[in-house]
Amino acid sequence: MTAGTEDAPQAEAPTRTSPLLARPGAVAGSGPDAGVAWHYGDPTGEQRALEAGGAVVDLSHHGVVRVKGPDRLTWLNSITSQNLLGLAPRTSTELLVLSPQGHVEHSAGVVDDGESTWLVTEGSHAPTLAAWLDRMKFALRVEITDMTDEIAVLGEPRDAEGAEGEPVTWRDPWPRTAPGGTRYGPADDEHPGAHRAWRLVLVPRAELPDAVASREAAGWRLAGTWASEALRVEAWRPRLATEVDHRSIPHELDWLRTAVHLNKGCYRGQETIARVHNMGRPPRRLVMLHLDGSGHLLPVAGAEVRLPGGEPGPDGAAPVGRPVGNVTSVARHHELGPIALAVLKRSAPEDVELVVDCDGGAVAAAQEVVVPGEGVSVDRPAPRGPVARGITPRGQDAPRSMI
Repeated sequence: MTAGTEDAPQAEAPTRTSPLLARPGAVAGSGPDAGVAWHYGDPTGEQRALEAGGAVVDLSHHGVVRVKGPDRLTWLNSITSQNLLGLAPRTSTELLVLSPQGHVEHSAGVVDDGESTWLVTEGSHAPTLAAWLDRMKFALRVEITDMTDEIAVLGEPRDAEGAEGEPVTWRDPWPRTAPGGTRYGPADDEHPGAHRAWRLVLVPRAELPDAVASREAAGWRLAGTWASEALRVEAWRPRLATEVDHRSIPHELDWLRTAVHLNKGCYRGQETIARVHNMGRPPRRLVMLHLDGSGHLLPVAGAEVRLPGGEPGPDGAAPVGRPVGNVTSVARHHELGPIALAVLKRSAPEDVELVVDCDGGAVAAAQEVVVPGEGVSVDRPAPRGPVARGITPRGQDAPRSMI
């Protein structure tokens, strides 16, 4: 599933092939990770090294947009979901660009270096994000540039902002609930992502091999996206290229933790954010699935998730249960085995084992709840009685027309 920009068609971003794919044993990634290595011959060892804090991941297929000018932060604050007023240099956050109906169109990691604001996003979205920003600048003193051809991204397992003299660095805030944010899932210190250290370092694209070599000289190893994606899925971390489709609202993915400020001024899509938070419930919910790996079947992104049981199929085929959602990301974790993220209907029961369609059969899947089915955040206002005929009181579902 991929996000779409409602006011303009998605531009086709070029697939940039990393020079590190020439390494012996490198296996190329596919889908949203095309252009970089899936692994370098030892995916399990690479994942263990990354989890232990001793590996670097080539993410040079990511996109980078730079915003310069004295009005950059106040302007970005006015058109996106995050409060960026007074953002200090080398302080990381993230933002969402929403449609007028509150659907997620873009996400970006945000860090300012004192002169420019840097937005790190999926490579396929960088041209469209830059074009949308350019259309929105009007007479303000801002300059938008898609820097993806000049800047490459490296991922490394460090929980630290970029220091003075280091390259521009974005530290992933997930899953720490930011000021003005809220959560549907567990408390920050109880969250599976609490111990996932992760940051993205921006380096000149021509210096990418040297930047990796310097880390290898310090004892780190080069890891592929097999490793980084497995740790992301384990941490329930949503990703624009995988968990988001044309209907996604941030509440469904527990993304109000880090990417939405509920108390800032007006911005596009804010009405849906407030209504669903205060009055409604997100119509879908993110889950992590523990997949049965005994049959060596693995679903692909987009695979249908079903309830067990149901009526037998044609000619006595095995029963097929009612569909309740779709897989969004699939990974092989070195300890947990095959795992996945999926987006389900809110009505799907939380206490049943699900079934996921695969090529060659289906596999059982145990759910780990990310966004509870009740759809209530920890700071949702208490319900009130009806105030007038036809008005939905707080605590009841918002009409679907709202979202």
